[in-house]
Amino acid sequence: MLKTPSIELSVVVPMFNEEEGIQALHDRLVAVLAPHFSTLEFIYVDDGSTDQTWLRIVELERKDSRVKAIGLSRNFGKETAMTAGLDAAFGAFVVPIDADLQDPPELIVPMIEKAKSGYDVVYGKRRIRHGETVFKKLTAWLFYKTATSLSTIPIPENTGDFRVMTQDVVAALRLVRERNRFMKGVFAWVGFKHCPFEYDRQPRFAGKTKWNYFKLFNFAIDGITSFSTKPLRLATYAGFSVSIIAFAFSIFYGLKALLYGDQSRGFPTIIVAVLFLGGIQLLCLGILGEYIGRIYTEAKCRPLYLLKPQRPHAKNDTESETDPSL
Repeated sequence: MLKTPSIELSVVVPMFNEEEGIQALHDRLVAVLAPHFSTLEFIYVDDGSTDQTWLRIVELERKDSRVKAIGLSRNFGKETAMTAGLDAAFGAFVVPIDADLQDPPELIVPMIEKAKSGYDVVYGKRRIRHGETVFKKLTAWLFYKTATSLSTIPIPENTGDFRVMTQDVVAALRLVRERNRFMKGVFAWVGFKHCPFEYDRQPRFAGKTKWNYFKLFNFAIDGITSFSTKPLRLATYAGFSVSIIAFAFSIFYGLKALLYGDQSRGFPTIIVAVLFLGGIQLLCLGILGEYIGRIYTEAKCRPLYLLKPQRPHAKNDTESETDPSL
């Protein structure tokens, strides 16, 4: 059992090129949370930004002792940046939240009150997704339906990373060190007592989303392959089914040749059959390759992330003065 944390609340915010909205985010978090918690911390994680994000959060750390600035040595991805923040969060309650203010900070307090009624995790469930295209909503719906049907771990639909967790849950998350990280699945995998909290998601406060459809597609593949081996089973079923069909066709054409003779026709049928079989084989090889690639990544046992040294007095990112504490 964990000892009682001295910090009441830890807020974890992964960031990548979010310089335009950092101050507004911090001001809003402070205005909402400071009246309710005497001890809290804001953990801002810079995921290798190429703009002034790192300098902005270091400046906030100088001005506000409740801010903890963590900088990654390069862009490791949002899932890993969030992990770095959770590794450093030791509050009684921990809240990961995006930097774009699409998830209203005003909901944190009522979510914590709900958690105090006997829940280990209170996760935000999006009722309305403002500022998103119909295509984005459709693809999100398809992803959750596919992930739920393939995964052995139920993943709640229309949920993101925004949630309230007890320190016991966060301690369990620290034990999960896989490299191909899909945090929505990890949150569900660790278990504990969950409860949804419905809300309306708002448009971005500033800047542009860093997720294009190509990245989202790759993210969906990571999510499905990280928590399910069913695609491999489906590939087996597909290969078996195609083999049965091919065997049936061979009997059919063999009997046809015996009864009616070989009429040297069927070129289109051959082309279709070859392309179909080739497509099935490539698909199965691709699925197999996804899993082998993940085995390869895990086998190298590289650290999840590396921290860059903090520069408490640096005015630009080229100064040599470093602080080895991070």
